[in-house]
Amino acid sequence: MNSETRETAKLGLLGVIALTLIVNTYVVATKKSGGSYVPQPATSAAVATPAGGVPTDNPMGNPNPNLSTTINPADPTTSPIPVNPNQKNTRISFATYAHDFGTVKQNSTNKFAFKFTNTGDEPLLITSAVGSCGCTVPNYPKDPIAPGKSATIDVEYKPGLQKDAQEKKVTVTANTEPSQTILTIKANVIEE
Repeated sequence: MNSETRETAKLGLLGVIALTLIVNTYVVATKKSGGSYVPQPATSAAVATPAGGVPTDNPMGNPNPNLSTTINPADPTTSPIPVNPNQKNTRISFATYAHDFGTVKQNSTNKFAFKFTNTGDEPLLITSAVGSCGCTVPNYPKDPIAPGKSATIDVEYKPGLQKDAQEKKVTVTANTEPSQTILTIKANVIEE
């Protein structure tokens, strides 16, 4: 590679870095200003974050465990944003926000239904339910839930080869205030 090609490659790389910094600055500024930035659903590489907002584990080997896809209510820069600003909010109430499977075996399938009720005056529309790990798969109702009616979010936990104490989160996003609700599952995983 000649020196002109190397210089062009360096400039291109600097341009990509500058663009990344600009985009990151825009996202942070938009979130702080309460703008229209809407976070994307978590991926399987998300970091589990407890209610205090401090990541406690790194289940999928995320190279940056300080990144989190859950909302930290103590941090105003990550305040929940309405799912749809034109949609009226309602309230959701779960019978329980946490479930402990107790001791389970590796490679087992463990299921729990989180029962909830629309305690508001508007139809409840859940737009997503995302597990903090690929081992935790939630299934949620896609149709609106009328005021006063109940339904469930069914969570399936398959620990695979995980061992010892495990804690996973399910982030439920809906037309509620705040827009995200965190459900927790726990298990003590033992070898088969």
